[in-house]
Amino acid sequence: MVTTYKAATDIDVLTSSFPIPGFGLIPINAFVLHGPEPVLVDTGAVVDSDEFMTALQSVIDPSDLKWIWLTHTDFDHIGTLHQLLTENPRLRVITTFLGMGIMTTSAPLPMDRVHLLNPGQTITLGDRTLTAVKPPVFDNPSTTGFRDEKSGAFFSSDCFGALLQAVPERADDLSDDELRQGQVLWATIDSPWVHKVDPAALAKELNQVREMNPTMVLSSHLPAASGAMTEQLLDSLGATPTAQPFIGPDQAALEQMLAQMTAGAPQ
Repeated sequence: MVTTYKAATDIDVLTSSFPIPGFGLIPINAFVLHGPEPVLVDTGAVVDSDEFMTALQSVIDPSDLKWIWLTHTDFDHIGTLHQLLTENPRLRVITTFLGMGIMTTSAPLPMDRVHLLNPGQTITLGDRTLTAVKPPVFDNPSTTGFRDEKSGAFFSSDCFGALLQAVPERADDLSDDELRQGQVLWATIDSPWVHKVDPAALAKELNQVREMNPTMVLSSHLPAASGAMTEQLLDSLGATPTAQPFIGPDQAALEQMLAQMTAGAPQ
């Protein structure tokens, strides 16, 4: 189920929770930035496309949207992308050359409606100036988050996500242990390359977020987090290179799960 809540007076969160059996729930978030040129950050999961459109319509008329910021091209971020482009001919997509290229392998973006923006570059959309940022941790090479100068929020894409047993509206409501364990587990699943990274090199990347001093961290896979939590979020990611690598269930475990499901099914 896709629901909505406000991260700020002019920022809506559209969220659902996807269960990963045996591990917990992963939030899937998109965001609407209201203003003279409204921006939708990502477009929900493919499996939730109908519910996502209903939720989106509850916070904005989709025909009023001017921009989609596509943080990357994974299926939990592009669910209603082409539907929105079809229904709103003025809508444009902010992405990278690589993001546009990846989309050509399945559902190409119309090139005349794409605005290419690289990390470090900025774009002014009405009363907002957005600065593209490559997050310190990511699972897709096209990933680009951004800092919104108006709100001071850092939209971090998959970075800072967490697997949780229950998903509140605010990350501040999570216990320190649950947040840290959930973040570390998610990072080892979503970005397993972190185990091959020099911790000092990762710390340097994390420090760029610290220097950004965001008022909020708005991740695709974590409830909205206040800026006061930034140090805690950074500390969790900094511990990831030396954390236990994730190893998923093997065939024997799958067969056991299937047997348990069959045993519990009505005859």
